[in-house]
Amino acid sequence: MIEMQSNQQELTAMPKTIVKVDYETGYGSEIIPKRIYWPDGKSWEITRTLFACESPDREYEGIRYTVVIGSAHRYLFKDGDRWYVMSP
Repeated sequence: MIEMQSNQQELTAMPKTIVKVDYETGYGSEIIPKRIYWPDGKSWEITRTLFACESPDREYEGIRYTVVIGSAHRYLFKDGDRWYVMSP
């Protein structure tokens, strides 16, 4: 339980980086992220969306998407119309 609290504090303490995201809308208004654009103009293709959920304990704001970029699994967040990632 202590580790979980520590991880939650670390996640909420990280600064948010606002990003632009291209996405498709699937069945039932499901949002499927396809490409992420960093503020400096770099972009990466999102090859797969594995999971999307809201935080039951307010660890983060909005919806957290677990996506695959290259061979890495990353978190991408959507809060209203705003997309962001947590930056260390």
